Amino acid sequence: QLVESGGGLVQAGGSLRLSCVASGRIFSSHTMAWFRQAAGKERAFVSAISSSGENTHYAVSVEGRFTISRDNAKNTVYLQMNSLKPEDTAVYFCAAADYIGSMVDLMESKYEYDSWGQGTQVTVSS
Repeated sequence: QLVESGGGLVQAGGSLRLSCVASGRIFSSHTMAWFRQAAGKERAFVSAISSSGENTHYAVSVEGRFTISRDNAKNTVYLQMNSLKPEDTAVYFCAAADYIGSMVDLMESKYEYDSWGQGTQVTVSS
């Protein structure tokens, strides 16, 4: 089970930090990722982090503004979002994949992930 939190309403240029707590699985052996889905659009990849936390990958649209991290002792993955833009408005989902490798740049497809959270709304006003 994955449970996200930290969403909300923020002005453009502001920051938010999302959290996702995992339970009922061996968190440290899974690749974790964040996806987002804007109204009327497909669910899109945002960022992924390897099971060890040593490797990360970002969508071009968020590179340099968002940072993914994880704390395996707390079974938690984070997404720090800075310099937010109105186009970042979406429901953000946490996802887990049973993949222990380092090649997270190959993990952009939603079909690679077998567990999903319920999502948390992020709204950025202009």
